[in-house]
Amino acid sequence: MQLRYSFIIPVYNRPEETEELLLSFVNLKTTLNFEIVIVEDGSTQTSEAVVNAFKDALNIAYFFKENSGPGDSRNFGMKHAKGNYFIILDSDCVLPSNYLSEVDVSLNSEFVDCFGGPDAADASFTNLQKAINFSMTSFITTGGIRGSKNQIGKFQPRSFNMGLSKVAFEASNGFGTIHPGEDPDLSIRLWALGFQTKLITEAFVYHKRRISWAKFYKQVHKFGMVRPILNTWHPHTAKITYWFPTLFILGLIVAIGAYIFQFKWLLMCYFMYFIVAFILALVQSKSLIVAILAIPAILIQFEGYGYGFLKSFVNVQLLKKDAKLVFPELFFKL
Repeated sequence: MQLRYSFIIPVYNRPEETEELLLSFVNLKTTLNFEIVIVEDGSTQTSEAVVNAFKDALNIAYFFKENSGPGDSRNFGMKHAKGNYFIILDSDCVLPSNYLSEVDVSLNSEFVDCFGGPDAADASFTNLQKAINFSMTSFITTGGIRGSKNQIGKFQPRSFNMGLSKVAFEASNGFGTIHPGEDPDLSIRLWALGFQTKLITEAFVYHKRRISWAKFYKQVHKFGMVRPILNTWHPHTAKITYWFPTLFILGLIVAIGAYIFQFKWLLMCYFMYFIVAFILALVQSKSLIVAILAIPAILIQFEGYGYGFLKSFVNVQLLKKDAKLVFPELFFKL
């Protein structure tokens, strides 16, 4: 099958991000033809003028629709795309020049109907962005769930950097209304339909999160809340490892309490963990400031996710409450 790529990019009030992303498309080193589909999700600050400035350099289609969330906007873009393989990006991503060539080589050598790629920190990122990127991508914090090695079959792509064939989109009806969590939900439904997924390690993006400590906490807290809901919908995918952030924080509380009563060894284990994390962040970033910031980033990630997971587990899995009624902020109404 001849692959024809369509990039699907939902945008919400981010014209500056859109411009930076489109500029990286101009700098792609590829002979492949591709189209870009920008879906403006009810923005009050539109990217239309930015898109128009690139129309001579890039093949772009621009659509404006009422706000219905990123999942539905991606579905909208895929329905209007002309290609037979869709690559879904978040607007806060920037592409390295070899991105599309890496995707094309991988799919032509080992085709799958859905792939995911990692995210990385560019040298131009702020120290906070680099620290949060480390916390979100390091094996010591996430176990490589966002991309640490090539694997076929059960890798769950994330929608900031994700590919989906037109065949798979039409069979699955695309993304659901939950957000975040719409991407693992789609992956699980694709597996049930017989489609395969994989990670393309070389197809990374620079994920330039516009973030603060407060926004980061809110993001990971929602991630934690979503997972028990997905476990309820797809019980065969539940793993004990999803409990790790919750147990990590509860253990830290116990360790601090035990230290007061002269039981120091447990807190020393945590101290050693953070020493290892600090060294890994220092080696990766080559920045003392980033390594220092990585410690609160890890704590915020584990506490936010862990508390969200525990709260959702109690309400959704133990008390059997309707997730859409208990956590309406996690669902978009179409």
